[in-house]
Amino acid sequence: MTPLSDSRAIVIGGTSGIGAALADALEMRGAEVVRASRATGLDLANGASLPGWFDAQGPFDHLVVTAGSQAPGGGFGALDLNAARAAFDVKFWGSARAAQAGAALIRPGGTITLTSGFLARRATPGSFTKTAMNAAIEATAKLLANELAPLRVNVVSPGLTDTEAYAAMPEDKRIAMLTGAAGRLPAGRVAQPQDVAAGYLFAIETPSVTGAVIDIDGGALIA
Repeated sequence: MTPLSDSRAIVIGGTSGIGAALADALEMRGAEVVRASRATGLDLANGASLPGWFDAQGPFDHLVVTAGSQAPGGGFGALDLNAARAAFDVKFWGSARAAQAGAALIRPGGTITLTSGFLARRATPGSFTKTAMNAAIEATAKLLANELAPLRVNVVSPGLTDTEAYAAMPEDKRIAMLTGAAGRLPAGRVAQPQDVAAGYLFAIETPSVTGAVIDIDGGALIA
């Protein structure tokens, strides 16, 4: 197991949801954590700013990108492809830009862990944008695991997770949605942010894991 005490990690998306849970867990293990997001002034869509931002951080050990984007849904025939492209630009190209800008600063033994989603490998009507960008992230991570070796590159693929992303929903509808989803999952429960954070910790702490996609979806891919 790779020790995290005295290591330095950058978590993009680390101020809320899964990213915040991971940042908390890393700090509990003794890591110094930089929590970055739009809330702190880092915008993955602004590719020109990323190299300078990373240079200002200096050397570090682990890069995790949990930040996502608002992806339009609906049938492909009527899909707003400009909106789909904008979502793709943030999540896919943002992840790629962050990996490119950060890789040269990662110390030996370090890692990059990206985030996809279970729709990457589940053909669900109306999910073109999420399927395309998450599948692209998974394929890219496998390529980077080869190209950037011995730096390790992995992906965590969450399913529905009970985060503040759903806080704007009326409470009764939010509970009904999560309860209904839990009833359809083999695990019988919807993931909490801490459940998904454990997947990133596994990728970071296990020296023989690279090029992997770690599914934490309650069994959504087999349901």
